[in-house]
Amino acid sequence: MRQATALFLGLLIATSALASDIPYEDTQLKGQATYVVQRSPGFHAPYAGPNSLNNSGEEGFTFTSTAYLGTRLWRGGEAYLNIELGKGDPLSGLTGLGGFANGEATRVSGNTFKAYRQRLFLRQTWALSEDSIALDSDFNQMAGLVARDRFVLTVGNFSTLDIFDDNAYAKDPRTQFLNWGNMAHTAFDYAADARGFGWGFAGEWYQGDWVLRFGRMTGPKDPNGLPTDYRIGKHFGDQIELEHAHELAGQPGKVRLLAFRNRARVAVFNNATAWLAAHPGSDPQSILMVREGDRTKYGIGLNIEQAINNDLGVFLRASHADGRSETYAFTEVDGSLAAGLALKGNAWQRPADTFGLAWLRNTLSPERQEYLKNGGISFFIGDGRLNYRPESIIEAYYSWQVVKQLSVTADLQRVANPAYNADRGPANIFGLRLHAEF
Repeated sequence: MRQATALFLGLLIATSALASDIPYEDTQLKGQATYVVQRSPGFHAPYAGPNSLNNSGEEGFTFTSTAYLGTRLWRGGEAYLNIELGKGDPLSGLTGLGGFANGEATRVSGNTFKAYRQRLFLRQTWALSEDSIALDSDFNQMAGLVARDRFVLTVGNFSTLDIFDDNAYAKDPRTQFLNWGNMAHTAFDYAADARGFGWGFAGEWYQGDWVLRFGRMTGPKDPNGLPTDYRIGKHFGDQIELEHAHELAGQPGKVRLLAFRNRARVAVFNNATAWLAAHPGSDPQSILMVREGDRTKYGIGLNIEQAINNDLGVFLRASHADGRSETYAFTEVDGSLAAGLALKGNAWQRPADTFGLAWLRNTLSPERQEYLKNGGISFFIGDGRLNYRPESIIEAYYSWQVVKQLSVTADLQRVANPAYNADRGPANIFGLRLHAEF
């Protein structure tokens, strides 16, 4: 393990010497490192349950470092490998919120450094026109020209969010908003292992101002678990997304419509609530007792981004899932709404700095509410009882670019009704993030 760690760090150091602004790449070697520390000073709560946010005050942190390697194989063919090293101790052990405060938290598992293969995939691009556009060098994207109209097939080990539900202003918790309600639709229960990755395929058809995306991914053997269920024909997550690019008052924007379907062995909340009533005083996590048979879950989402001028952009996400069964692989949200803005610092002579402000609202289905009201515990939340109110979050951040490849971000989140419980909170969460790219 020490040798692997030393090799990994050596790759990151070597990357800084190799990085340059070039219009075309045959190979890629990049790296990143992100450290996030958060503190909650405590809040009013007359009671707590096994999966409650700690109301007495706490600190949490995450650290991840990633090596991104890529190469061109043949015309239109590219292969990528990502290796990640991480450790961390998230607030309340990653429980107590629907919209969790740190999108990096799923990547870590304890206070000991662990290295793992994050991605290993092949991307093939077929040109559908002679007109070309330039792609900038980015993580898992090599600089070069591609056809404006094209079909792209991605196959292997990657994240559904690598392809779907993109947004220019609210996507990456390493550089933008920290809350995972601002990195994706929180009601998008996308198939993945506990770290957010899976095996599968995705197709992307680019035609003029339109993009059609579709794909299927593997999920976990048990909901929100790490071991992968490779039976992709039996248990899976399907998604399809239609995107349209436009201009409004001369400024670019995009609208995306998403639909997803999961098929997995998960518990139905009405069955879990009935089991609690029939077994008073038993384990409140009764969803474990009623996972019988395969269930199908559906959901939809709307995603809008719009530039107002060269410095200011706004975004909106809205999503809804049926909510009859427990969460398969993401978080405890059945309906979500998020809106916000990102402002570059040109007005105060800091063009590389960014100020962001967002508001989020998460809701639960009636079936999930009833389960929690009766004392049920699910994977991320469970106060032992529930005075239901939608969970509301305000997040603000300021990212200060120290030098070109290093930024420091101050982040503040205020959570009303954490885990949908009006008896608890509001909770304030203060964060500091250091992010470096090589």
